[in-house]
Amino acid sequence: MQRERQQHAEERRVEERQESVALRPGGEFDGVSVVVPVFNEAECIERTHAEIETALDGIPHEIIYVDDGSTDGTGAILETLVARSEEVGVIRFRRNFGKSAALAAGFSRVRYRTVATMDADLQDDPREIPRLLEKMFEEDLDLVSGWKRDRKDPLEKRVPSKLFNRTTQVLTGVRLNDFNCGLKVYRTEVVREVTLYGELHRYIPALAHYRGFRVGEEVVNHRPRGGGSSKFGFERYVRGMFDLMSIVFLGLYQRRPLHLFGGIGLAISSVGVAICAYLTVLKFAGYGIGDRPLLILGVLLIIVGVQSVSFGLIAELIARTSYASSEPPYSISREMRGAANRPDLHPEIRNGNPSPAGGLPEGEFPETGLRTSRNEV
Repeated sequence: MQRERQQHAEERRVEERQESVALRPGGEFDGVSVVVPVFNEAECIERTHAEIETALDGIPHEIIYVDDGSTDGTGAILETLVARSEEVGVIRFRRNFGKSAALAAGFSRVRYRTVATMDADLQDDPREIPRLLEKMFEEDLDLVSGWKRDRKDPLEKRVPSKLFNRTTQVLTGVRLNDFNCGLKVYRTEVVREVTLYGELHRYIPALAHYRGFRVGEEVVNHRPRGGGSSKFGFERYVRGMFDLMSIVFLGLYQRRPLHLFGGIGLAISSVGVAICAYLTVLKFAGYGIGDRPLLILGVLLIIVGVQSVSFGLIAELIARTSYASSEPPYSISREMRGAANRPDLHPEIRNGNPSPAGGLPEGEFPETGLRTSRNEV
C-alpha cells in the first residue's frame, strides 16, 4: 500500500512537470525532439519507447532513433515502431559509426526548438526529461546535463568515470560532475552549432561552453541496465583523453592556432637565441665554441622555433577553410519517418521529397500553419 502511494505521488509529480512545460506561456516551448542512439538494443528498445511515450504524454514531441549499425534485429523492431506512430523517425547507418555520428545525424533531423538525448538501455529515466526542460527554461540555460549521482554501475566503471570527469573539469573549466551522462536537454541552437565526431559526444557541454552557451546540471535518476550489453571498455577512455586534448585546443585556439604554435615557437627560439648570444660573447672573449654541444643545441632550438611558427601559419590557413569542405561523419542507408503518411503535408513531402522542384505552391496549409509564397527565400 505504501509503495502504491509513493508510485502515485511520483506519477503526479511527473504530470505536474509535464503540464508546467507543455503549458509554458509566450510560445518559448513548442515541443521536444528526443534523439536516441541505438546499437544492438533489441532486448529493451520497445520498453524504452513505451517509457518515453508515457513520460512525454501531453507534451508535443517526436522520437528519432538512430540505429548505429545494429546486427541483433534492432532495425526490424524500429521499423514496427515507425509504422505505428507518426511521431517516430528512424535513421539507419550502413555500419557502426559511433555515438557521436549517431547524435549528429539525429540532431540534423529535429523539428522542435528543444532537444533531449538519452540512451536506449533503460538506465536513463525519460521521466526526468520534463524536469530538465523546466530547469533549462527557469534558469535561462541553453543546455542541462544530467548527473548520475547515485550511479547504478559496477565499480570498474564508476572509478574511471570519476577520474575522467575530474580531469575534464580541470582542463575545460566547465564545472559539471558528469560529462558522460546520456540524458541531456538542449536548445536547438546548441545542437546546430556543435560539431560532433570521434568521441566528442562526451564533451558536448564543454563544446557548448566554449561557444558561449549557458550550461547547467541536474541530478537525475539512474537505473541498472535493462537489456543489451555494455559498450564499456578501457580503450574508450584512452580515445576520450585524446579527444579531450583536442577539445581544449579547439576551445582555446580553434580560431587562432597561430597564437599557440607561434607562442611556443617564439619561446623556443628565444632560448636558442640566448644560447647563441652567450656563445658569441665567449667567442669574442677568445674561447673556442666549435666543439661545444651547446652550440648545436642553440641552433637546433632556433630551427625548431621557426618551424613551430611556420606550422602555426599553416594551421591558421587551414582553420579558415576546413569547415567549408567538411563532410558528415556517417553514411545513411535508409531513413523513415512516421509522418510520411500524414494527409496535411504537401504530397511531394509525403512522398519523401523535402524540397519539391519549383518549391511548394502558393497558399496556406491551415492544419500545419504553413504559408508559402514565391517571393520567399
